[in-house]
Amino acid sequence: MALGGFISCSLTGRCVAQSTTRNHGPVFEDQPANTLFPEGSTEEKITLSCRARASPPATYRWKMNGTEMTMEPDSRYRLVGGNLEISNPVKTKDAGSYQCLASNSVGTVVSRDAYIRFGFLQEFSPEERDPVKITEGWGAMFTCSPPPHYPGLSYRWLLNEFPNFIPADGRRFVSQMTGNLYIAKTEASDQGNYSCFATSHIDFITKSVFSKFARLSLVAEDARHYAPIFFVHFFPAFGWRKVDSSQSSKWISNEPLLQIPDIDFEDEGTYECVAENAKGKDTYQGRIIIHAQPEWLKVITDTEADIGSDLRWSCAAAGKPRPLIRWLRNGQPLTSQTRLEVSGGELRFSKLALEDSGMYQCVAENKHGTVYASAELTVQALAPDFRLSPMKQLIPAARGGEVIIPCQPRAAPKSIVLWTKGTELLINSSRVTITPDGTLILRNISKSDEGKYTCFAENFMGKANSTGILSVRDATKITLAPSSADINLGENITLQCHASHDPTMELTFTWSLDDFPIDLDRSEGHYMRASTKEAIGDLAIRNTQLRHSGRYTCTAQTVVDSASESAMLIVRGPPGPPGGVVVTDTSDTTVQLSWSRGFDNHSPIGKYIIQARTSLSNKWKQARTNPANIEGNAETGQVVNLIPWMDYEFRVLASNILGVGDPSGPSSKIRTKEAAPTVAPSGLSGGGGAPSELIINWTPMLREYQNGDGFGYILSFRKQGTQVWKTAQVPHPESLHYVYRNETIGPYTPFEVKIKAYNRKGEGPESLTAIVYSAEEEPKVAPSRVTAKAVLSSEMDVSWEPVEQGDMNGVLLGYEIRYWKDGDKEAAADRVRTAGLVTSAHVTGLNPNTKYHVTVRAYNRAGTGPASPSTNITTTKPPPRRPPGNISWTFSSSTVSIKWDPVVAKANESAVTGYKMLYRQDSHSTPKLYLASKNRIEIPVPEDSTHALVQIRATGPGGDGVPAEVHILRNGGTSMMVENSAANPAPHTVVTTTKSLVMLALIGYLEL
Repeated sequence: MALGGFISCSLTGRCVAQSTTRNHGPVFEDQPANTLFPEGSTEEKITLSCRARASPPATYRWKMNGTEMTMEPDSRYRLVGGNLEISNPVKTKDAGSYQCLASNSVGTVVSRDAYIRFGFLQEFSPEERDPVKITEGWGAMFTCSPPPHYPGLSYRWLLNEFPNFIPADGRRFVSQMTGNLYIAKTEASDQGNYSCFATSHIDFITKSVFSKFARLSLVAEDARHYAPIFFVHFFPAFGWRKVDSSQSSKWISNEPLLQIPDIDFEDEGTYECVAENAKGKDTYQGRIIIHAQPEWLKVITDTEADIGSDLRWSCAAAGKPRPLIRWLRNGQPLTSQTRLEVSGGELRFSKLALEDSGMYQCVAENKHGTVYASAELTVQALAPDFRLSPMKQLIPAARGGEVIIPCQPRAAPKSIVLWTKGTELLINSSRVTITPDGTLILRNISKSDEGKYTCFAENFMGKANSTGILSVRDATKITLAPSSADINLGENITLQCHASHDPTMELTFTWSLDDFPIDLDRSEGHYMRASTKEAIGDLAIRNTQLRHSGRYTCTAQTVVDSASESAMLIVRGPPGPPGGVVVTDTSDTTVQLSWSRGFDNHSPIGKYIIQARTSLSNKWKQARTNPANIEGNAETGQVVNLIPWMDYEFRVLASNILGVGDPSGPSSKIRTKEAAPTVAPSGLSGGGGAPSELIINWTPMLREYQNGDGFGYILSFRKQGTQVWKTAQVPHPESLHYVYRNETIGPYTPFEVKIKAYNRKGEGPESLTAIVYSAEEEPKVAPSRVTAKAVLSSEMDVSWEPVEQGDMNGVLLGYEIRYWKDGDKEAAADRVRTAGLVTSAHVTGLNPNTKYHVTVRAYNRAGTGPASPSTNITTTKPPPRRPPGNISWTFSSSTVSIKWDPVVAKANESAVTGYKMLYRQDSHSTPKLYLASKNRIEIPVPEDSTHALVQIRATGPGGDGVPAEVHILRNGGTSMMVENSAANPAPHTVVTTTKSLVMLALIGYLEL
């Protein structure tokens, strides 16, 4: 391999100027692949690809079955670029392995093996297949016996006709290895003719053939019972497990066919299939052995080495069976010889020579495949050459400091190096060191060291030199060093750093914390330069954090030297989190904790705080401890007042005068020991239910009050006034009521009731006694002396004598009035309910002039009691529907006299007993009601009144009639107005006398 821009020389002394073009050996970009060619295909050729990147470009050759092929002009074989084309392929001549060889002036590489195979599928045997006759319910198997073929086939089975394929289900299975059909348990529907259907997939061509049909006949099952017949993988109830694994009892699949995706070596082992039904069980074991084609673990890479040097190359491959490794040089097998040792995956050269250059390949192979790794070895013989790495022309150095001047010519073999200052040959001394690689080091530099320094390099190929001038500058010094400081978390500080330096050179400052450089731009605003002056490198630290503690180093630096000074910064803050919280000595209400001391962050720990949380809440709460205050030098503490039988986690926080620190990690979850309940259930109440029942209710106790497993409730109850308590046990913590049923329990009987909780550790305290009444029953007595009175035409008032409390069989909620028209059934009655102890009711919405039947019943929570004797009532006729007409009025100084035509009731209307007049000075004033027994009225009015709004209607036993409304004016005369019935509207008629003015307004119906 060679790069342009220098001269290379051979052992003969011939020197050649190299171009800028990089020569390299062939590197495959496309290699031949295995090819499956269908016999009888219409395709006329096979193409095997081969393309390599090389400079100069590669030429190509091919081998078939290890023998190099010749490409005759009229041959069926032809090279197109690097590709091999085979026309009219023939199995007997062209099947085999092929390799491509790519060569150029650097060397030769060999491609991987590619195999050409010919695919085919013949027809099934024409012989008839034997019928199968078995007992229904037994298993059956049909052999496929596929015809000769290549490659493998996929199998399906036909039942009776194409394309009636048998589906794979819980009873039937087709092996894709043999093609055989297995039926685990035959059914009547399985009878018929079966044919094996085999399909070959060759590249883009698919071919299928099917066998002769075989008849399946079933006979009835006899009375005997048989264990299941087990066919390979198949059974209705099955399971797979790996026998020789650490989890051999774990089922890995419940499918009839065990499939292992992405199989690896750790999947190797013995597997067992278990098939089972109600009649028996069978097992089968099989071992999976994993093989793998070679895969590279380590490969060789392109290498440049000096002539005369030693070289060791190695490659390694994984695979099973273990791959064998061999070596090729320029496509030819490589064995041990003089200066070269081949040992498996290692290749060792001693005293490399130019003829060792070339293309090398490491080949790993086993019976499953072959892999190739290629690399180019370039052995170089070069005279020293400084053009790629010349010495600097000007080499600055600091007075009193040290300078390192490298001498790195390109040379092969490695050159011998000498140094001179001017004409003086330099040798190693207390101030001068020449390293083995030719580097010159000068120490404790003074002005006298200035001058011209030359490096001379020589090998057997030639010699060269390079020169530079050393210039001595003033040393850099720290004039104001940073001072150590001690601050609190969040405070600000500035670390000072001033320096002097050679004025001809640029000075820069850098800072580090514990030897890690500080990046001011990525410090989130904590670090910044405090001054822009060149000689001042002060570092400002804002809002200091605990992580800012440490050793700060200021470095003042030029291109020739540097000076550094350090100072310690201590940032004091709340303590860090304690570590290793461990729970010991767990009881029902206490635990003992221990922990390790965390960082005090430069301020002594004053005390510890313990927090706890339960499985019922994610919120941490401060726990009570013994002692109440845990001193800062303690590493243990007792937590008290815990809930028995509760899952807890604990954490510890440390505090000092600067605050409380971060918490420790949570402890492992523990459960306190069980204890008897310590509180009684609450919410004791009851009532309701069916007759002869006592229902007792309570509030279920929450998990934190149960204190143990086996939790439940114990109820105690007795009839008020008796001595003996009855008890009942309710064993479920979520229960919230209990029903006691006894035919001797009377309705609404008071019981004394109390409750307590229990668990498997004992019983808790009893609650206070509560009074709970047994179930109510319907009242047994009806109200008496029921009366009903018609009020107006659509309303009535009903009253009655109350039922005594002793007859209520419960708590009186009120009374229910039922009423229905004469001729209707009581079931269609309307109902009105009262609440409480009232003994009367006003009923509205009745029909006028209608007879009603009325009953009253008492009711409680259990229902309504018996009905009172029915009483009858007839509602009055409705009031006249015609409003008063011909209204006229006359004003005097302090009165107004109003009259109208009398309203005469019709036969179906109630009689008129008088009139009501509503008088209003204006629309904003309060109206006044006046009653008149006749069709006229005189009322006082203010002398300054000029108008009024008047509404007049007839009234009688049926209620108030339709009103007539008029707006009257004081005009010194008499006016009249006619208002017709709303039911029979007619045009308004107005009659006026001389000099009078009338304004009419129908304001609307207003009930008085």
